[in-house]
Amino acid sequence: MSIQQRLNDSPIARWTVLFIVATAMMMGYFVNDVMSPLETLLEMPRTEGGLGWAPSDYGFFSGAGSFINVFLLMLFFSGLILDKMGIRFTGTLACSLMVVGTLIKYYAVTTDFDNASISFFDTHLPASAAWASLGFAIFGVGYEMTGITVSKAMVRWFTGHELALAMGIQLAMARLGTAAALSISAPIARHFSLSAPLLLALAFLIIGLLAFLVFCVIDRRLDASGLSGKSDNSSEEFRLSDIGVTLRNPGFWLITLFCVLFYSAVSPFLKFSTKLMVMKYGVDPDIAGIFSSIAPFGTILLTPLFGLVYDRYGRGVTLVITGALMLTAVHFGFSMPMHSSTIAIMLMVTLSVGYSLAPAALWPCVPKIIPLKCLGTAYSMIFFIQNFGRAIIPMLVGRANETDPTYTTSMLIFGFTALGAAIVAVAMLLADKRKGYGLQLPNISSQ
Repeated sequence: MSIQQRLNDSPIARWTVLFIVATAMMMGYFVNDVMSPLETLLEMPRTEGGLGWAPSDYGFFSGAGSFINVFLLMLFFSGLILDKMGIRFTGTLACSLMVVGTLIKYYAVTTDFDNASISFFDTHLPASAAWASLGFAIFGVGYEMTGITVSKAMVRWFTGHELALAMGIQLAMARLGTAAALSISAPIARHFSLSAPLLLALAFLIIGLLAFLVFCVIDRRLDASGLSGKSDNSSEEFRLSDIGVTLRNPGFWLITLFCVLFYSAVSPFLKFSTKLMVMKYGVDPDIAGIFSSIAPFGTILLTPLFGLVYDRYGRGVTLVITGALMLTAVHFGFSMPMHSSTIAIMLMVTLSVGYSLAPAALWPCVPKIIPLKCLGTAYSMIFFIQNFGRAIIPMLVGRANETDPTYTTSMLIFGFTALGAAIVAVAMLLADKRKGYGLQLPNISSQ
């Protein structure tokens, strides 16, 4: 057994690697949602400390994180960069882009544009919203690039070991970043300034970048003895023609479609949920973010638990179906004419369970159908197509909330999107039985 194989087989080594790369991901998740609880403040007049945005301006900004990834195909190219240049190069680039994008958002929030506006196709935005959207779009490139890089790093270090548990813990730490942003962003902004949460976000991103540089030092040891004949930079193995391996796989398309629908019903919802709690359920604005953070906080414990269940007992697609059905029930519940804050809490708790079940089992399924050398491209194509939903849904919901302030229409949009995800998950189960992907089998090797 080689030196590197002993390193990879060492629980201390691989769990140390997990903690380091997950820290970088956690910081990115914090920044991704740091402005979500600030919608009410952003829409206040400048004389009252806001920026004077309209709900549609905020909806445009919320979708902007996917613009470059989707419309300029950057997320697709991110996967090619990852498979050609390796985990270390791509991760460092991704963390740097997140820092640059957040700097631009900070500029947008702190600069007085004197009521100037900028036209974007048929959309007219305040200059602050336009610059913030640009920064969020650049941040989004690094954010999604970090996601696929960390996923491939987990497969590289944990294949044959506790892969689903590792991915579950990684997701849990990421959701801790989301929960922290939803919980503390609004109180910080109210007690200091609108820009204070972004300044804190910049500091967190720098910590994440430094953490990833530490990982790069450790990961180089994988190449020293050529674990499984594969190095971090696998350009000698990956070819563009290998993309066809992924595109011809029906399991890949089912997973991709599920991701589009499932995450379109979760991530955009969290961006609107703080205002939902205030307007529909009468929650105090200072604690509304805490209500919204129930979902990501719940996933911190539940996602690793469900990942461990998948590692040891299998039934991955069954977990995915259950999670999608729970999410469907939650959104239809929010569309009902019920205004009790207790009901809102119960629905958010249910959302946290469904939000844990599906991702805990879904992402470890991808390496079962896609070879390692194509994995970065496969993840990037999944995220690329997924971003269409994450770009379009917030804009639809923003406009729906202008015409229907009761949130019934927007919650129905989320509900039917989640129901579509559940239907696709059932199709995934049928495909697994026909093709024998092994998606229902445990992940831990019997060796």
